[in-house]
Amino acid sequence: MTRGQRNHNPLNIRLSKGTRWLGQCTRQYDREFVQFQSDLFGFRAAFRIMRTYIRLHHLHTLRLIIYRWAPPEDGNNTETYLATVSERSRVPAGKQLTFEDEDELIEIVAAMALVESRMADIDRELLRKAYRLAM
Repeated sequence: MTRGQRNHNPLNIRLSKGTRWLGQCTRQYDREFVQFQSDLFGFRAAFRIMRTYIRLHHLHTLRLIIYRWAPPEDGNNTETYLATVSERSRVPAGKQLTFEDEDELIEIVAAMALVESRMADIDRELLRKAYRLAM
């Protein structure tokens, strides 16, 4: 079981002072990453961040999102991450994205969960529910 699976945080969202997520466990035993009560809340948080990236920071392509999420200066192989997410989600790296494209974002987050936490075959209804909770 990966750290992301154990923490119900499939995209490995880091703890941030002053940020309290819906569904975040009251006691946090992991000093780096948020621990959620269930995968539903971990995925909801991921969709909230995606919404912020697209709407507030104007990161309208998969390339811009991945380079912000997993920057090379943090030791990530960002190009490989991007290629994997693009291939798995079937979303080209330079395609213009909107948060309203539910199906596309669900596939992107599912692909990111595979890269981050080795989670494959995620129930798309769970992701759909998490996406809608993020609205």
